Amino acid sequence: MKISLTYAELKLKNLCGLLLASVFLLSCGSSKNTTVRKSGHTATAKVENLRKLDSRFDGKIPKSINELLKDAEKYLGAPYKFGGSTSAGFDCSGFALKIFEENDYKLPRRSADQALTGKNIDIREVQHGDLLFFSTAGGSKVSHVGIVHDIGNDGEVRFIHASTTKGVIISSLNDIYWNKAYLHAQRVL
Repeated sequence: MKISLTYAELKLKNLCGLLLASVFLLSCGSSKNTTVRKSGHTATAKVENLRKLDSRFDGKIPKSINELLKDAEKYLGAPYKFGGSTSAGFDCSGFALKIFEENDYKLPRRSADQALTGKNIDIREVQHGDLLFFSTAGGSKVSHVGIVHDIGNDGEVRFIHASTTKGVIISSLNDIYWNKAYLHAQRVL
């Protein structure tokens, strides 16, 4: 009887380990780099089959949003850490949570819950400081979040987020990986 109990415990341990590994891999997605460097200038390569995920925003950015983005930028390069919400390491939702808390706004801890906060907006209406949500495993389940950082003159939406491979970085919705994973945007401020 003791041997079968030990075997059952071992199976349970293996199952728990597999579950944790799955959560880690699906939690915040990875970042695929599709940038091109030409004589010191970095540009995002546009690919024919991408969805058009551009914003028409060309207005003035409120001071409060500029402050929020400055707070986010100070963490550029911070490492990825599953469950992290400090400069020692962030996961995607922990990063959004920290930035909004520093600006006196409460967000839920999980990206799936953050995706239900505020007002759902069309990508063409996104502005600096809005939240973007992604499904890094395909389908429609939210597994990643980023904060709109800037919008180019051509409407290109760039966002700051904590990626599993590079930590806190700025990426573009024109990157193949993020374009395909994009689900929706929320305005919380």
